[in-house]
Amino acid sequence: MDITIHRLDGLSPALCAAWHRAMDESPRFANPFLAPEFAMGIARHRGGTRVAVLREKGEAVGFLPFERNAFGVGRAIGLGLSDCQALVHRPGLTWNPDALLRACGLSVFEFDHLVEDQKPFGSYVTGTFASPVLDLKVGEKETYAEWLRSAYPGQAKTTLKKERRLSRDIGEMRFVYDERDPRLLLTLMRWKSAQYRRTGRMDRFAKPWIVDLVHDLFQVREDHFTGVLSVVYAGDRPVAAHFGPTSSTVFAAWFTAYDPELGYYSPGLMMHLRMAEAAGRGGVRMMDMGRGDKEYKDWLKTRELRVGEGFATRPHPVAAAHRLWRRPVRGLRNTVLAHPRLREPADRLLKTVGTMRTSRHAGGR
Repeated sequence: MDITIHRLDGLSPALCAAWHRAMDESPRFANPFLAPEFAMGIARHRGGTRVAVLREKGEAVGFLPFERNAFGVGRAIGLGLSDCQALVHRPGLTWNPDALLRACGLSVFEFDHLVEDQKPFGSYVTGTFASPVLDLKVGEKETYAEWLRSAYPGQAKTTLKKERRLSRDIGEMRFVYDERDPRLLLTLMRWKSAQYRRTGRMDRFAKPWIVDLVHDLFQVREDHFTGVLSVVYAGDRPVAAHFGPTSSTVFAAWFTAYDPELGYYSPGLMMHLRMAEAAGRGGVRMMDMGRGDKEYKDWLKTRELRVGEGFATRPHPVAAAHRLWRRPVRGLRNTVLAHPRLREPADRLLKTVGTMRTSRHAGGR
């Protein structure tokens, strides 16, 4: 096994093609977050980004994109934004994690959405979590929409009733799967920032590099990664929007937000149902909703994947210090998220903090 390290900006067409081939040869690597286009997008806005290329007999057969800081601490590319991480490789490849980290100049490699069955990393996984997915063709003939109506007839009927009411109250409801107007992308980010503040979460779009990244990815139109902006309208008024990447077979749900004045109509559910229908008609087989417990995901999902979090390490003082610092924080967060009795008070506290921040922000205008 030969391992070489490459910059992601200006990655050669031959290496991109070999990376795409590895994605195509295994369904578990079909997620657009595993595409070189996503890694190269991150590289345009983040320092220390590299990709380890694994070769057998001179042929590129494996790819691990990562970010590295000055202390040799590594993390999966786009950690905190990416909902799918892996060493993307041709079938049958195995590797030695210690040799891999050494070649990358890393003492530790942190991940939080690792694809299942990355066996060489298996001993470093500290926890596995559900990542709900929607199979857009269920069984031999049934579409996702048909499955949902039979599995949850009450909820489906209520959502359709709200669509009709929205059309009656505000304007004719219409859906655009692939909206190319960048002004709607700005609207989505504005809504999402307000949602983050209301709920006390970190506002990702307060970081200029993330705003620039989303604008960049919106322009990408490739087989293995296309940035898709979808919008629900009532007449000419935008009601809800979503931006996320899709490959030829997997749609990754990413940023969804809606006009808070119209929350009564459940526009987020409308958005996901319409996206699932449109993506399925386009040949996409699965929508990956990403890790996290949400009521709407439980209703929409057809099944769950498992993703892992943890730290691959080699003997080094920096690795020991990083584990001591990060593991308790992750452990506390996961404990809260896993127990409704803890999660609900935590959500209420965050929303209270968010309301105070929003009020203070409005008062300072």
